[in-house]
Amino acid sequence: MSEPRKFLLDESEMPTHWYNVVADLPTPPPPPLHPGTHQPVGPDDLAPLFPPELIAQEVTTERWVEIPEAVREVYAQYRPSPLIRARNLEQKLGTPARIYYKYEGVSPAGSHKVNTSVPQAYYNKINGITRLTTETGAGQWGTALSYACALFDMSCEVWQVGASFDTKPQRRTLIETFGGTVHRSPSRMTESGKAFPEDHPGSLGIAISEAVELAAQDPEAKYALGSVLNHVLLHQTVTGEEALKQLAKTGESGADVVIGCAGGGSNFAGIAFPFLREKLAGNQSPRIIAVEPSSCPTLTRGEYRYDFGDTAGLTPLMKMYTLGHDFVPSTIHAGGLRYHGMAPLVSHTVHEGLIEATALHQTECFEAAVEFARTEGIVPAPESSHALAQARREALEAKESGEEKVIVVLLSGHGLLELGAYDQFLSGRLEDDPLSEDDLQAALAGVPEIA
Repeated sequence: MSEPRKFLLDESEMPTHWYNVVADLPTPPPPPLHPGTHQPVGPDDLAPLFPPELIAQEVTTERWVEIPEAVREVYAQYRPSPLIRARNLEQKLGTPARIYYKYEGVSPAGSHKVNTSVPQAYYNKINGITRLTTETGAGQWGTALSYACALFDMSCEVWQVGASFDTKPQRRTLIETFGGTVHRSPSRMTESGKAFPEDHPGSLGIAISEAVELAAQDPEAKYALGSVLNHVLLHQTVTGEEALKQLAKTGESGADVVIGCAGGGSNFAGIAFPFLREKLAGNQSPRIIAVEPSSCPTLTRGEYRYDFGDTAGLTPLMKMYTLGHDFVPSTIHAGGLRYHGMAPLVSHTVHEGLIEATALHQTECFEAAVEFARTEGIVPAPESSHALAQARREALEAKESGEEKVIVVLLSGHGLLELGAYDQFLSGRLEDDPLSEDDLQAALAGVPEIA
């Protein structure tokens, strides 16, 4: 027991501000555009969906944004989250690399999503909003927002991607336990949903369209998004800020590799952007790697273009890596990574060469997840398994080279409600489904041409 495994912070060391990477980027990111005029979106364009505080956070160029006291009080239920040295995994791999994982599964809803659901619910509550609508893939975000709405005495209505709705009934039950209402998407409740057959597997793009459509029709409702937008990425930076402090407590001079899974981009940005700040300042020089599924390879095979964030074209046009807003990914188990686009800020940093991206097959990811469970005792969410699989690759490369690299990986949630996926893997029934070139080109054909 002479070598510590957990590196903890006191509640007094919890971040008091969120970090905004826009302030430190060498080039400013392209602005979102109005879908009709193709002119930059202004605050009035966003007002039907978001309260003024979130709109201000969406467009701010300030480096730091203060976390309200009411939000910090909720954060203190589970933050600061632990940074843990994966000593058993290191020994199993026989690697000289030192692997640290930042574990967000300790939150009330079991994932990083609470980091943004709480401030989003809080800002809507102080503006008199009584109802929030949203989408969810695997169910992590729907769970987190339902919990936050319960804290602030608000109702929460969730459109869950059909494929996940059908295969993850426990997620629906958890959302309902926290007080949320769940609809299968595409539903018959919206024009956006009626455009698709009832048995359609759905997509995050379709579910977003349905939630946005309903929120825009109700003056007492607003829409809450679990990823992609600037203010969501901003809220997630508490993970990276804590990890920097914790890594310093380990005695390391910095990270050599920082890894996170990427679907919409928020949990990855949460760990990556504070480390990117240190990299840009010359304090550290890590490789920062976003890991996505080969069946939904937005960053690695998509195009950097203006596209809609939803399928029906109700959202502003955002400059991002996209597979096309009509794209419907295969029904892989990492439901939170099945999104056609990528956060504009993450896309910009990848396009500028500040961050790397890679895509992995789900069988390799589940192999890494099972190995992690059997060594570290945590069953990871399928989304997080992508980050762990890349960390495993990096650790084995270090074994070959003899390099004592420091690897920091974000474990964004647990997989205790994803045991059906693990059952498929363990019984040999899990298959890879990489995106074909024909399907990619067909989906990209629908991306609007913006001069």
